Amino acid sequence: MATTTEIARYHTTLPDAAVNHLGRLVATWGLLADLCFADLLLMVPVTRSDALGDAVTGRSLVVLGQVRPLTSQTLYRTDLVGSVLPASVRPAVFRSWESGEIIDSDQHIDGVTDPVQSLCLPVRFDGSTIAVLTRDTTANVGRQPGELERAYLEVFNRLARMVASGLFPFSHVEGLSDEAPRVGDGLLVLDGAGRVEFASPNAVSALHRLGFHANAEGATLGALGINEAAVTAGFSRRRPVVEEVERGAETTVVVHCLPLVDADEVTGGLVLLRDISELRRRDRLLMTKDATIREIHHRVKNNLQTISSLLRLQGRRLTSPEAKTGIDDSVRRIRSIAVVHETLAHGVGDDVPFADVVDSLVRMVSEGLVDPERPVRVEVAGTAGVLPGPVATSLAVVLSELLQNVVEHGYPPEVIAGGGQVRVGLRNDGERLLVSVVDDGVGLPTGFAIDDTTSLGLSIVRTLVTSELHGTITMENGSGPAGRQGTVVVIDLPLADQTDPITGSVPVVRS
Repeated sequence: MATTTEIARYHTTLPDAAVNHLGRLVATWGLLADLCFADLLLMVPVTRSDALGDAVTGRSLVVLGQVRPLTSQTLYRTDLVGSVLPASVRPAVFRSWESGEIIDSDQHIDGVTDPVQSLCLPVRFDGSTIAVLTRDTTANVGRQPGELERAYLEVFNRLARMVASGLFPFSHVEGLSDEAPRVGDGLLVLDGAGRVEFASPNAVSALHRLGFHANAEGATLGALGINEAAVTAGFSRRRPVVEEVERGAETTVVVHCLPLVDADEVTGGLVLLRDISELRRRDRLLMTKDATIREIHHRVKNNLQTISSLLRLQGRRLTSPEAKTGIDDSVRRIRSIAVVHETLAHGVGDDVPFADVVDSLVRMVSEGLVDPERPVRVEVAGTAGVLPGPVATSLAVVLSELLQNVVEHGYPPEVIAGGGQVRVGLRNDGERLLVSVVDDGVGLPTGFAIDDTTSLGLSIVRTLVTSELHGTITMENGSGPAGRQGTVVVIDLPLADQTDPITGSVPVVRS
């Protein structure tokens, strides 16, 4: 579904500042819908002739947004966002648009059995009407009037006047997030002096959890034991302020203060309260679990380093060159896996920024395998993005084996006197990961095929790529001159097919 901004820019000629104002309204108008127990629609006349044609321009309305109340049932079962309506269907909307006045009307709407009571509010910005907000309800939909309902509707009327005068939504909002309270979480209505005029039942419950059990009406938040900084800042700045109030380690309540302004004067405020104690408890648990996981990766890395040290000690006691080579290769493979766990130990979550792993592998190869008198320079181009831990571990071993193979076999001294250049290419488009290792060495022997290789290192590469990573690998000669034509290795990995070997879940891979 298209966004409010996209629909407005396609159907209207509103300036960007006005469109952004409407976007802020749609982002915060759940509060209005809850307070008036009704559906809200945001409409504006079509003004772009190239959108639908000259025949409808100026005589049609496009629905930019729609919100349903959490405090009552809805009139509309279907989404109307993006719909284009003839002006004759909503004549009151056009009258409100043209006059800039609040208009209340009754009308019949397709799909709704009873007559709809529609309150049309002009949305003003920078002195001009840029849209019309409608509050739609019927006599059979809503709640029986009581103290709470009367208080909510009175607050809605005050906010509606702010919408019509261009004071709501606020141009600047601090601290809002997905944890921002809704009306049903708990609402306090304050007068101009910051004293409580009305407290909803859920707000009273939130105050009880904060340790205040006396009657709240007539008291200030300070008298209730709540820091009044949010109210003071909201009233003085004339914009919303969000703060968290904690009572011990177990109780956390979000305090969201919205000033109510009339004729450029703060006449009161709304304070929305939401108990997020359980959310914060879960956050603390997640932080503890995350720290535990990082510690596990750190210990795995240390254990792998201990194993590699023991193998090196064992290798020093061996006299067989083949045995020494086998031990050295095993040490290098273990170190490649340790690099991934070291990265995971310093990060958050189970994903690995693979660029850090590649840098460590290149440094490890350069320091441990390259002869200073015959240097082989390794260049890395592109990025693999962020990969799941299991994918990063297998790919680290693959790259390590390929780089070692190039250094050991790509530049034999009897054929190439100097060193060479190796280029590692990485490209991640979110669906596939392409890895290439290109050198300017002697190339592959005649008749070489990776499927028939007897080399342990290349056998490991082939198995990891095809079995563990579900990808493909090709190795062929480059296009250089004879004797130094080079080798081109290309690995193609379908990232969407990667699954966690333990949980079987498909990880999220970011490019």
